Amino acid sequence: MRTFLRTEAPTEYTVDHTPPKDAMGLGDATYQAWRHRVAGKGWLAAHWPTEYAGAGMTTMEQFILKEEFALHYTPHPGGRAIEMVGPTVIMHGTDAQKRELLPPILRGEHIYCQGFSEPEAGSDLAAVNLRAVREGDEYVLNGQKIWTSNATTCNWMFFLARTDPDAPKHRGISYFVMPMDSEGLSVRTITDMAGGDELCEAFFDNVRVPASYRIGEEDRGWYVAMTTLDFERSGIAGAVGLQQDILDFLRVARPLPPADPCREALAELYIGSEVARQMSFNIASQQERGLVPNYEASMAKLFSSELGQRFARVAVSTAGMRGMLQGEGTPHAFREGRLPNQLIRSLPRTIAGGSSEVQRGIIATRGLGLPRG
Repeated sequence: MRTFLRTEAPTEYTVDHTPPKDAMGLGDATYQAWRHRVAGKGWLAAHWPTEYAGAGMTTMEQFILKEEFALHYTPHPGGRAIEMVGPTVIMHGTDAQKRELLPPILRGEHIYCQGFSEPEAGSDLAAVNLRAVREGDEYVLNGQKIWTSNATTCNWMFFLARTDPDAPKHRGISYFVMPMDSEGLSVRTITDMAGGDELCEAFFDNVRVPASYRIGEEDRGWYVAMTTLDFERSGIAGAVGLQQDILDFLRVARPLPPADPCREALAELYIGSEVARQMSFNIASQQERGLVPNYEASMAKLFSSELGQRFARVAVSTAGMRGMLQGEGTPHAFREGRLPNQLIRSLPRTIAGGSSEVQRGIIATRGLGLPRG
């Protein structure tokens, strides 16, 4: 695997260490060519069973694969379709759904965005209110999704909708997939703090979705969605990436005298990055033994996201006035003006994927056994 990554990975990744921001969508030719190259090695769907053209890797083999890709600054071109939708269809889909939906994912033809969050359903995901009404062999959808990352560059969506408004909120939800060119679906970008446009909101105006695109039983979509979220792995790529960011910064930063407080702060951050890696090792080890990490995954997510924020703040401070200059090509900017953008982009990390408050609640109740409320 190392030989393959050293000789085959696009130089845009290995040299610049900055994959295109549009890499999750359809618009980047380098990313799509890399996807086909990885697929040719059989490493695209690493965790899919071999009967569905996957690699059938063990948990630890997947862990090693993701770690090596991260060590080489190279994205694994799986994305949500490979990592989340495909395994969910394999576990909950019908034979007909598997025949229709899985091959285009493997060929890189179906690129998925995730339609879970809504204006009133963020951390409380079970509060989704996108309405899906059954009419014959179709569902008619009305409502809104928000924070639908890469919705403008993906051509399919997996999402949750409420099919029984009178049922308890966890029991009246169904899980669907649909093409993004469906009539009545419109998407609008949301400019983030760093000026990016990957975040989107989607509006459903009498959108018709075939009943055959419902995955699993009607009103049981919450449990299907939990399967999807369970396929979010140990987080080793993020832990390794953070450690490499720290090492890269140290290589180019100005020499720090012994008394400089940033010196101690950077040393603590590097130690923290190693702690994050060890947390990932623990999660992978549990998965290898057939266990389902719960509060352990929340600990790793909480620790890593907050550590990333601290590193971004220390990096800007260590770089001095040059660290505040932003924009590629800016005279005197440190690291081509990347640090301010890195700092801004670190802020949502403690919100996305479950806020720090939610993670602390899980750790308190499920890890420490403290009472709720």
